[in-house]
Amino acid sequence: MAGRLLAGASARPYRGGMLEIRPNCERCDRDLAPHDAALICSFECTWCPDCVAGFPGRACPNCGGDLQLRPVRPAEALRRHPAGTTRVLSPA
Repeated sequence: MAGRLLAGASARPYRGGMLEIRPNCERCDRDLAPHDAALICSFECTWCPDCVAGFPGRACPNCGGDLQLRPVRPAEALRRHPAGTTRVLSPA
C-alpha cells in the first residue's frame, strides 16, 4: 500500500508510542529505508544526512529542535510493527 503525501507538521497523524520510521527525507524526498541513516527531531521530522549538513546549527527547520540519529528498529520488531509509508514533505 502506497503512503499518502502530507505537507507541514500539523497534518501528521499520531500513531501511538512508537516511531513511525518515515520513508523519506522531508526536504529532498530521498527514499530512506528503515535501516538507513536519518536524523529526526522530537516531532519525528525526518531528514537525510546530506540535507541536515546544510541546516543552520543542524537544527530542525520545522521546529528548531535538536536532531538526533533515528534509531534502527530490529528486524523482528519491524515485521510486527512495520515502518510507516506516509511520505511527508516540508516546504523549502
